[in-house]
Amino acid sequence: MNVIAKTRELGAVIQQDERYVRFTEARKNNEADDALNEMIGKLNLIQMSYQNESSKDQPDESKMEGYDKQFREVYAQIMQNPNMIAYQSAKAEVDAMMNEVMQLLTMCVNGEDPQPAKSRRSILVPDLVLPAADAANGLIFSFAR
Repeated sequence: MNVIAKTRELGAVIQQDERYVRFTEARKNNEADDALNEMIGKLNLIQMSYQNESSKDQPDESKMEGYDKQFREVYAQIMQNPNMIAYQSAKAEVDAMMNEVMQLLTMCVNGEDPQPAKSRRSILVPDLVLPAADAANGLIFSFAR
């Protein structure tokens, strides 16, 4: 069995996953959004101006504060853009999926069973187990492992 070949197969499966498909579509929408790209360009220019001013022997604090204010305003506009909102959401889903994949691979490398018990649907969202009440009549909560 070739680990690299199986990894390539996994990569192909990931690219077919609905979360990945949403992510690539959101990325394309961002790239096609002229207003969003203009704001990102403006943000980059503000950042460069801030860095140039801060690298001077005696930076002008009022200029730096102005750049900081401009940066925050443009950043807020970018993050309110519908395409950016969709992108951030889709990226979070893919990041969560990839974290779960990496955790599973790490578990396997550490010698754990790659086929966990049926009661565990996900290593990121374990089943909640509610054992009997403790001596003080309170509930003890634990996560299935």
